Amino acid sequence: MDNGILLTIVGFLVIFVATSLGASMVFFFNSVFSGRVNALMLGFAAGVMTAASVWSLLIPSIESVNDTFGVWSWVPAVLGFIVGGLFLMLLDHVIPHIHFGTEQEEGPKTHLHKSIKMFLAVTIHNIPEGLAVGFAFGAASIDGSASAYAAALGLSVGIAIQNLPEGAAVSLPMSQVVRSRSKAFLFGVGSGIVEPIAALLGFMLASQLIALQPWLLAFAAGAMIFVVAEDLIPDAKMEENPHLGTWGFMAGFAVMMVLDVALG
Repeated sequence: MDNGILLTIVGFLVIFVATSLGASMVFFFNSVFSGRVNALMLGFAAGVMTAASVWSLLIPSIESVNDTFGVWSWVPAVLGFIVGGLFLMLLDHVIPHIHFGTEQEEGPKTHLHKSIKMFLAVTIHNIPEGLAVGFAFGAASIDGSASAYAAALGLSVGIAIQNLPEGAAVSLPMSQVVRSRSKAFLFGVGSGIVEPIAALLGFMLASQLIALQPWLLAFAAGAMIFVVAEDLIPDAKMEENPHLGTWGFMAGFAVMMVLDVALG
């Protein structure tokens, strides 16, 4: 098997496996994490996603069009970034869901069970992460260099690291709703399945529509930053534990930055 294909498969699987491992924490803890731990974990996840958006998506988007756009090389990055945010806002309006931390309900009114709405909230949250990984590996498949694949793998590993606490943050509160650890675990695993599916879609788009690669990378960045601003930071309730949440964010940003620079 070609090394590029193998690395792509590994990159797609690691983000799903990490979410599943995080979701398995429901079998080892009896209750949801404390506010302090929750702020630290979600702050960390927000930091990883922010750094990934900058180092792994926006900067490559700008650099890839320097030769053709010149001083206008920021155009694909800015427009793609905004469209990515609009895409997530559209999903927020058409998919009924409940945010974990704030209990805020969005989307059309339905009679779906609370557990389904909580599951859908996380699923929406995971789509841009999967797309980002897919776009990165799609771009690497065109570039063909070892450094391009290493950078894509670094992005995947970074997202996988933040998926570990994220998976636990799904299954633990879900167990309080469905009254079953096994069902809560399956909800956590199910929320993670969307990531490799979205990654495959992103890979196919980026590897086939080469001219759109800069726009697609920025699109994924905009979608992820939308999730950070609307979901992760409010759910972390940083106003209650500002230092823990802030240092969690900084640690996540630093980890992702190191991964991108070291591997890319």
